Amino acid sequence: MIGELLPPAVRSVEAYGDEPDEPPYPGEADLIAGAVESRRREFITARRCARQALGLLGLPPAAIRPGPKREPLWPAGVVGSLTHCAGYRAAAVARAAQVSSIGIDAEPHGPLPEGVLESVVAPGDTETLRRVTEGDPATHWDRLLFSAKESVYKAWFPLTGRWLGFEEARLEIDPRARTFTAHLLVPGDRLDDGPALTALSGSFLVDRGLVLTAVVVEHRT
Repeated sequence: MIGELLPPAVRSVEAYGDEPDEPPYPGEADLIAGAVESRRREFITARRCARQALGLLGLPPAAIRPGPKREPLWPAGVVGSLTHCAGYRAAAVARAAQVSSIGIDAEPHGPLPEGVLESVVAPGDTETLRRVTEGDPATHWDRLLFSAKESVYKAWFPLTGRWLGFEEARLEIDPRARTFTAHLLVPGDRLDDGPALTALSGSFLVDRGLVLTAVVVEHRT
Protein backbone atom coordinates (compact mmCIF):
# COMPACT_ATOMS: atom_id res chain seq x y z
CA MET A 1 0.00 0.00 0.00
CA ILE A 2 2.68 2.52 0.98
CA GLY A 3 4.41 2.00 -2.36
CA GLU A 4 1.43 3.61 -4.11
CA LEU A 5 2.44 6.92 -2.49
CA LEU A 6 6.13 6.84 -3.36
CA PRO A 7 8.12 7.70 -6.50
CA PRO A 8 10.19 5.04 -8.31
CA ALA A 9 13.45 6.11 -6.65
CA VAL A 10 12.06 5.06 -3.26
CA ARG A 11 11.94 1.39 -2.27
CA SER A 12 9.47 0.22 0.35
CA VAL A 13 8.51 -2.95 2.21
CA GLU A 14 5.47 -3.43 4.44
CA ALA A 15 4.11 -6.12 6.76
CA TYR A 16 0.67 -6.76 8.23
CA GLY A 17 1.81 -9.03 11.04
CA ASP A 18 4.77 -10.08 13.14
CA GLU A 19 6.79 -13.28 13.49
CA PRO A 20 6.22 -14.22 17.15
CA ASP A 21 9.63 -15.82 17.66
CA GLU A 22 11.73 -13.48 15.49
CA PRO A 23 14.79 -12.30 17.45
CA PRO A 24 16.19 -8.78 17.35
CA TYR A 25 18.81 -8.10 14.70
CA PRO A 26 22.41 -8.06 16.00
CA GLY A 27 23.24 -4.58 17.28
CA GLU A 28 19.63 -3.69 18.07
CA ALA A 29 18.69 -5.95 21.00
CA ASP A 30 19.64 -3.37 23.63
CA LEU A 31 17.20 -0.87 22.10
CA ILE A 32 14.22 -2.96 23.19
CA ALA A 33 15.62 -4.54 26.33
CA GLY A 34 12.81 -4.49 28.87
CA ALA A 35 10.19 -3.35 26.35
CA VAL A 36 6.73 -4.89 26.44
CA GLU A 37 6.13 -7.66 23.92
CA SER A 38 3.97 -5.57 21.58
CA ARG A 39 6.69 -2.92 21.37
CA ARG A 40 9.36 -5.58 20.75
CA ARG A 41 7.37 -7.12 17.92
CA GLU A 42 6.62 -3.86 16.09
CA PHE A 43 10.24 -2.72 16.46
CA ILE A 44 11.67 -5.98 15.11
CA THR A 45 9.24 -6.20 12.19
CA ALA A 46 9.62 -2.58 11.12
CA ARG A 47 13.38 -2.87 11.06
CA ARG A 48 13.18 -6.14 9.16
CA CYS A 49 11.14 -4.26 6.57
CA ALA A 50 13.86 -1.60 6.51
CA ARG A 51 16.61 -4.14 5.83
CA GLN A 52 14.54 -5.75 3.09
CA ALA A 53 14.03 -2.30 1.55
CA LEU A 54 17.78 -1.67 1.72
CA GLY A 55 18.24 -4.95 -0.12
CA LEU A 56 16.01 -3.62 -2.91
CA LEU A 57 18.57 -0.83 -3.28
CA GLY A 58 21.30 -3.45 -3.57
CA LEU A 59 22.66 -2.70 -0.10
CA PRO A 60 23.62 -5.18 2.64
CA PRO A 61 21.61 -5.45 5.88
CA ALA A 62 22.72 -3.29 8.79
CA ALA A 63 21.68 -2.47 12.33
CA ILE A 64 19.52 0.65 12.41
CA ARG A 65 20.26 2.59 15.57
CA PRO A 66 18.38 5.69 16.75
CA GLY A 67 19.78 9.22 16.71
CA PRO A 68 19.50 11.81 19.50
CA LYS A 69 15.83 12.47 18.70
CA ARG A 70 15.07 8.76 18.19
CA GLU A 71 15.24 9.19 14.42
CA PRO A 72 16.55 6.11 12.57
CA LEU A 73 20.19 6.39 11.53
CA TRP A 74 20.53 4.97 8.02
CA PRO A 75 23.68 3.67 6.32
CA ALA A 76 25.83 6.31 4.63
CA GLY A 77 24.27 7.53 1.41
CA VAL A 78 20.74 6.45 2.34
CA VAL A 79 17.63 8.33 3.52
CA GLY A 80 14.52 6.66 4.83
CA SER A 81 11.60 6.46 7.20
CA LEU A 82 9.85 3.87 9.39
CA THR A 83 6.29 3.58 10.65
CA HIS A 84 4.14 1.14 12.57
CA CYS A 85 0.66 0.96 14.02
CA ALA A 86 -1.71 -1.84 14.98
CA GLY A 87 -1.61 -4.40 12.18
CA TYR A 88 0.86 -2.58 9.94
CA ARG A 89 4.61 -1.90 9.72
CA ALA A 90 6.52 -0.32 6.85
CA ALA A 91 9.84 1.15 5.79
CA ALA A 92 10.84 3.31 2.83
CA VAL A 93 14.39 4.08 1.71
CA ALA A 94 16.20 5.77 -1.16
CA ARG A 95 19.70 6.74 -2.14
CA ALA A 96 20.58 10.20 -0.89
CA ALA A 97 21.93 11.04 -4.34
CA GLN A 98 18.36 10.81 -5.66
CA VAL A 99 16.13 11.87 -2.74
CA SER A 100 16.78 14.39 0.03
CA SER A 101 14.37 13.08 2.65
CA ILE A 102 11.42 10.73 3.24
CA GLY A 103 8.64 10.70 5.80
CA ILE A 104 5.98 7.99 6.04
CA ASP A 105 3.27 7.36 8.63
CA ALA A 106 0.49 4.83 9.23
CA GLU A 107 -2.47 5.23 11.56
CA PRO A 108 -5.67 3.27 12.22
CA HIS A 109 -8.55 4.81 10.30
CA GLY A 110 -10.60 6.05 13.21
CA PRO A 111 -11.24 9.33 15.02
CA LEU A 112 -8.45 10.81 17.09
CA PRO A 113 -8.77 10.26 20.84
CA GLU A 114 -10.65 12.99 22.65
CA GLY A 115 -8.55 16.10 23.25
CA VAL A 116 -5.81 15.26 20.72
CA LEU A 117 -7.11 17.32 17.82
CA GLU A 118 -6.87 20.55 19.78
CA SER A 119 -3.15 19.98 20.26
CA VAL A 120 -2.34 19.33 16.60
CA VAL A 121 -4.26 21.98 14.65
CA ALA A 122 -2.57 25.08 13.27
CA PRO A 123 -4.40 28.29 12.30
CA GLY A 124 -6.57 27.41 9.30
CA ASP A 125 -6.63 23.64 9.91
CA THR A 126 -10.08 23.68 11.50
CA GLU A 127 -11.59 25.27 8.40
CA THR A 128 -9.78 22.75 6.18
CA LEU A 129 -11.18 19.87 8.22
CA ARG A 130 -14.69 21.32 8.05
CA ARG A 131 -14.49 21.61 4.26
CA VAL A 132 -13.17 18.13 3.55
CA THR A 133 -15.54 16.53 6.07
CA GLU A 134 -18.52 18.13 4.34
CA GLY A 135 -17.39 16.59 1.07
CA ASP A 136 -16.58 13.15 2.51
CA PRO A 137 -17.93 12.53 6.02
CA ALA A 138 -16.93 8.83 5.96
CA THR A 139 -13.21 9.66 6.14
CA HIS A 140 -11.71 10.47 9.52
CA TRP A 141 -9.94 13.61 8.35
CA ASP A 142 -8.72 14.46 11.84
CA ARG A 143 -6.67 11.26 11.84
CA LEU A 144 -5.39 12.00 8.35
CA LEU A 145 -4.33 15.49 9.46
CA PHE A 146 -2.40 13.94 12.35
CA SER A 147 -0.74 11.35 10.11
CA ALA A 148 0.20 13.90 7.46
CA LYS A 149 1.90 16.07 10.06
CA GLU A 150 3.80 13.05 11.36
CA SER A 151 5.10 12.40 7.83
CA VAL A 152 5.95 16.07 7.43
CA TYR A 153 8.01 16.06 10.62
CA LYS A 154 9.81 12.84 9.67
CA ALA A 155 10.84 14.44 6.36
CA TRP A 156 11.61 17.83 7.94
CA PHE A 157 13.89 16.79 10.80
CA PRO A 158 16.67 15.09 8.77
CA LEU A 159 16.85 18.19 6.56
CA THR A 160 17.00 20.77 9.35
CA GLY A 161 17.87 19.02 12.61
CA ARG A 162 15.11 21.08 14.24
CA TRP A 163 11.84 20.27 15.97
CA LEU A 164 8.62 21.10 14.14
CA GLY A 165 5.47 21.23 16.24
CA PHE A 166 2.06 20.16 14.98
CA GLU A 167 0.91 23.75 15.31
CA GLU A 168 3.77 24.93 13.08
CA ALA A 169 2.45 23.30 9.90
CA ARG A 170 -0.86 24.35 8.33
CA LEU A 171 -2.34 21.76 6.00
CA GLU A 172 -4.17 22.09 2.73
CA ILE A 173 -5.83 18.84 1.64
CA ASP A 174 -6.99 17.90 -1.86
CA PRO A 175 -9.31 14.89 -1.40
CA ARG A 176 -9.73 14.29 -5.14
CA ALA A 177 -5.99 14.13 -5.85
CA ARG A 178 -5.26 12.47 -2.47
CA THR A 179 -2.55 15.02 -1.79
CA PHE A 180 -1.72 17.55 0.90
CA THR A 181 0.58 20.51 1.33
CA ALA A 182 1.98 21.58 4.68
CA HIS A 183 2.74 25.30 4.87
CA LEU A 184 5.50 25.67 7.44
CA LEU A 185 4.90 28.45 9.96
CA VAL A 186 8.59 28.67 10.89
CA PRO A 187 11.61 30.37 9.32
CA GLY A 188 12.57 28.46 6.18
CA ASP A 189 15.90 26.66 5.75
CA ARG A 190 17.80 26.75 2.48
CA LEU A 191 18.41 23.32 0.98
CA ASP A 192 20.58 22.36 -1.97
CA ASP A 193 21.41 26.09 -2.43
CA GLY A 194 17.81 26.57 -3.55
CA PRO A 195 14.98 28.73 -2.22
CA ALA A 196 14.00 28.55 1.44
CA LEU A 197 11.97 25.52 2.47
CA THR A 198 8.52 26.92 3.32
CA ALA A 199 6.25 23.99 2.40
CA LEU A 200 6.29 20.21 2.09
CA SER A 201 3.88 18.22 -0.04
CA GLY A 202 2.74 14.65 0.20
CA SER A 203 0.05 12.13 -0.65
CA PHE A 204 -2.30 9.88 1.27
CA LEU A 205 -4.29 6.67 1.04
CA VAL A 206 -7.21 5.44 3.13
CA ASP A 207 -7.77 1.70 2.71
CA ARG A 208 -8.01 -1.56 4.69
CA GLY A 209 -8.81 0.31 7.88
CA LEU A 210 -5.60 2.36 7.67
CA VAL A 211 -4.55 5.92 6.92
CA LEU A 212 -1.19 6.10 5.14
CA THR A 213 0.69 9.32 4.36
CA ALA A 214 4.02 10.02 2.70
CA VAL A 215 6.26 13.00 2.05
CA VAL A 216 9.23 12.70 -0.31
CA VAL A 217 11.60 15.64 -0.74
CA GLU A 218 13.41 15.24 -4.02
CA HIS A 219 16.55 17.18 -4.86
CA ARG A 220 15.70 20.71 -5.91
CA THR A 221 17.33 22.55 -8.78
